[in-house]
This record gives sequence, C-alpha cells and structure tokens, in this order.
Amino acid sequence: MAITGAAGLLAAWEAGLAAPPAGRALLLHRTARPDLDDRTLPELPVGEREADLFALRRTLFGERMQVRMDCAECGADMEFELDAGEFARTPGERPDPAVRVEHGGWRVEFRLPAVADLTAAARTPDPRAALLARCLVTAEHDGRAVTAADLPAAVQRRIAEAAEAADPAADVTLNVACPECGRATRAELDIASYLWTELDAWARDLLLDVHLLATAYGWSEPEILALSPLRRRYYLELCADV
Repeated sequence: MAITGAAGLLAAWEAGLAAPPAGRALLLHRTARPDLDDRTLPELPVGEREADLFALRRTLFGERMQVRMDCAECGADMEFELDAGEFARTPGERPDPAVRVEHGGWRVEFRLPAVADLTAAARTPDPRAALLARCLVTAEHDGRAVTAADLPAAVQRRIAEAAEAADPAADVTLNVACPECGRATRAELDIASYLWTELDAWARDLLLDVHLLATAYGWSEPEILALSPLRRRYYLELCADV
C-alpha cells in the first residue's frame, strides 16, 4: 500500500473538513488505494473498502486501536483495544463478488453490495429492499424467473447470511462484556469515522508544530513537513528549552 506523505495527508484532511461522512470515507479510501480512480473505488465490495481502511489505519497509526463505548445496560464507560491487523485484508485478496443461494425451490444469484449500492439505497424509503433489488442478478422459483419483491423473508435471510459469510469485513460488529454488570453490548465499528477522528487530531497537532517551528526558525510549511517526525520533535524540544 503506497501511502502519501504528511503534505498529502494534510491535503486529504483539509478536503474532508467540509465533506459529509460518505465523502470523508471516499477520501480515506483514495488515500489507502491510490492505484484506483474515483469511479472504481465506490464499485468495490463494502468489505474490501473496510479492509483497506483498516490497513491504512495500521500503516498510519499502528496496530493497536483504542475503542470506547458505553454499556447498553448500566451506562458504564468501557475501554478496550483492537488489533487493526485482524481486519486488514492481505493486499490483492478480494472476495468473490458472486454469491448463490438455494432454499427449497428458490435459486438466487446476487453480487456483494458495493459502497455505491449502500449510498444509493440509503436515499430510498426502504433501503433494505432497494439494496436487494440493486444487487440481485437472477432469481427463480421452481424454474420460473421472479423479482426481488417476490422473495420471501426466509430467502432474504439466507441471502443476508450468505453475504455476511462471503464478505465478513463488511460489518465489523463488537460484542463486549461490561466489567461492571457483565451484560454484553453489541455495536458496529465504523472504521471510516474512527480513522477520520484520528486523522483530524493528527492534522491539528501537526499544524501546531508547523506554527511553532515557523515562528522559531522562519521555515516554510513545506520545509517543516519535509522533516521526519523524529527531527520535528527534536526541534520542538529545542524550542521549549529556549
């Protein structure tokens, strides 16, 4: 995975400040996959994007992720660690986008939802039905072609289970036992939001460093950003000693 330097990350952060969550997720994915263009990225399976973002997080900020959440039962604050590497797919590894389900006399073929499918379905009154209709390739009942609207609830559940099995990274769900009351709390981990929060904090800290060093030495922003993090920290320590 080719990662841009500090200047490129700052540019991505600046562009994302006024963007909605979906726009920020695209910016992060573009940073993670500079080998793909903006038309291709939204067409990737959701799990592939999530795995790419976990890989980006591991490269930028390390393996260990600090996660905080409230217990759904007693409201206690829970904090624990995750390993980003557990969710980062090996480069080049992609799930098979075609999935087939057979249940009784029903035969269904569908493709794994892509980011563009989720975005489009979210704009409809019934996102779940819209997503199924978008991703359905073929459906038959006793040899007769049917539409997504004809699929019974049992078949739809089988489709959802098959999609989760084929692309488990698409939905990272945590199940954490509360140390206070012992009750388990389930919550989805939104890696795009998590990573954006970290990038935002990093960018603001870096801009403060630029301000301090520019004030002390008269260097330009590109000159300061060209320094390694270790050398920037050393110069900042020297400034503090003056």
